[in-house]
Amino acid sequence: MSRIHPARWQTVEQLVDQFCESAQVPAIALQVLTSETTSHYRQGRQHINDQNGGLREDAIFLVASITKPIVVLGVLKLLEQGELLLNDRVKQFIPEFGCAGKHGITIRHLMTHTSGLPDMLPNNRELRSAQAPLSEFVRQICELAPDEPPGRIVQYQSTGIAILGELIQRITGKSTPQYLQEELFAPLKMHDTALGVPPEWESGASPKVNRIVEVRIPAELNIEPHWDWNSPYWRAFGAPWGGLFTTPADLGKLVHMLQQQGLAQQQRLFSSQTIQEATRDQLPAIPGLSETARQGKGWGLGWQIVTRAKSDYYGDLLSDQAFGHGGATGTVLWIDPEREAAAIILTTEPQEPQGRFLARLTNAIVAAIEV
Repeated sequence: MSRIHPARWQTVEQLVDQFCESAQVPAIALQVLTSETTSHYRQGRQHINDQNGGLREDAIFLVASITKPIVVLGVLKLLEQGELLLNDRVKQFIPEFGCAGKHGITIRHLMTHTSGLPDMLPNNRELRSAQAPLSEFVRQICELAPDEPPGRIVQYQSTGIAILGELIQRITGKSTPQYLQEELFAPLKMHDTALGVPPEWESGASPKVNRIVEVRIPAELNIEPHWDWNSPYWRAFGAPWGGLFTTPADLGKLVHMLQQQGLAQQQRLFSSQTIQEATRDQLPAIPGLSETARQGKGWGLGWQIVTRAKSDYYGDLLSDQAFGHGGATGTVLWIDPEREAAAIILTTEPQEPQGRFLARLTNAIVAAIEV
């Protein structure tokens, strides 16, 4: 059994206050789950130029790449239904993908970042500046040549997750946002979660879109007014690799389901075996991937396995069983089965590549957990 030590939790709150009051981080909202307690805290500004705090209790955050393992969960739902196998070649479902050296790329390769594809398209900025639709990104990814043959390197790749989103659409006939809403968010009662801002969030007497917290855009990314994370274009885009909007409370429901090995809301959403497979390191079993290539790295199916060599975003104190994912907008979610604990830390300060604010908060949170 685990719980939060009250006095040590004060250190976590003080650290959040320090980051926000010094304007190092505009806004922070977190939720920590242990087997006995759930703790919440929030601080900061709803909008970057707010002078006196004002972060809403029901604030909605763009969580960026935490989206990735959630899209993978959607594909794993199809696996449980007998629609596909992890070692199926992607071209079986998306024929135009099977060119330019991508013939051998499997669904497992995409889920474990071993496909050899680059992270982003070479003209990613140009496409976003032109407000290109997701379909154009997918079309160009299908024409792309990988940097290495599949199964040779571990290289983080948003392009592969985009293809998993297309895979969902080809098999189900539904868009990825619709499919995730029906298969994940609705059953989990994640009522403030969506992949891309849906039209209904824009309407009504109190539009839900007003609850979205503004992200502070780094100067190097502030190139076009409609390009950035806060733009109507990007909010509605629904990128499978980084377009999820949600709250700490909603993500807590997803985390609890994972901790319960697929059980949620008194129903079994996934088999326990599926969750175990998704959260164990897949890299040692991938043929052709050398020990050198996977040294210091760990990937489950969509989830990053926290290793001693990989403390970015995750701090220094999590156990060898921990897994999670971070996001470029300044977010991280981690689950540590050994400590029977998990944390969701959502901020609006992009923290690539080291995620120092997130790592420091994680260290303070882990130190406050008694097992």
